[in-house]
Amino acid sequence: MNHSYKFFRNTDCIYFPCHQDIDVETFNCLFCYCPLYFLGDQCGGHFECTGKTKKTKCCTKCSIPHELKNYDTIIDRLKELINRDS
Repeated sequence: MNHSYKFFRNTDCIYFPCHQDIDVETFNCLFCYCPLYFLGDQCGGHFECTGKTKKTKCCTKCSIPHELKNYDTIIDRLKELINRDS
């Protein structure tokens, strides 16, 4: 695979695949914990607010960090945030 640093799949993980509706052959585990989660409602993902107060961020329907095509978008967003705060 060209640019193999952008992709990692851990089929031995007890949670694999942690999201449904993604082809397990292309499921990317590199961003197992989404690096944009901390942005709250500005993360750009497909999340829901759940719980009694609707303040718990639930990302189970978001596949953005698990799709190889989104690697560059995530990295660019992180660079933007780092540069903004520098």
